[in-house]
Amino acid sequence: MNPIQILVAACLALVLLTFIVGMRMFYMRIKEMKRRKIPPQAVALSSQRTGKFQDSRSSDNYNHLFELPVLFYTLCVLSISTLHIPSWLPALACLFVLLRVAHSIIQCTYNNVMHRFYVFLIGFFLLTAMWLGFAVSYITT
Repeated sequence: MNPIQILVAACLALVLLTFIVGMRMFYMRIKEMKRRKIPPQAVALSSQRTGKFQDSRSSDNYNHLFELPVLFYTLCVLSISTLHIPSWLPALACLFVLLRVAHSIIQCTYNNVMHRFYVFLIGFFLLTAMWLGFAVSYITT
């Protein structure tokens, strides 16, 4: 695979993860609403959902997949659109996606905050380094 294909594949993998977590969120919410007899109108607003749902792991993770990953998608699109793809970027993009997968698995299952935090922190600093490395390599070429 060439570098563009790897970056696109990394983005597609992260999109797939988002869809999987979204489907899990849907399943878990419907299951809890049926089990606890929560009428849909009772959770129409986010403030209402906070008080009604006991298990928000999947929905919290779904929201997290629209935070830091937005900067990842932006970097990949910028890199591809400028045809400036440093040799290290595809490998680090794949590593970032793997860290997001690990973060999602932790949060959607046993949800140990410190485990999740460490994985997040590694991903955060990795993405920061990717952006800085991209900026420097773009400016200096």
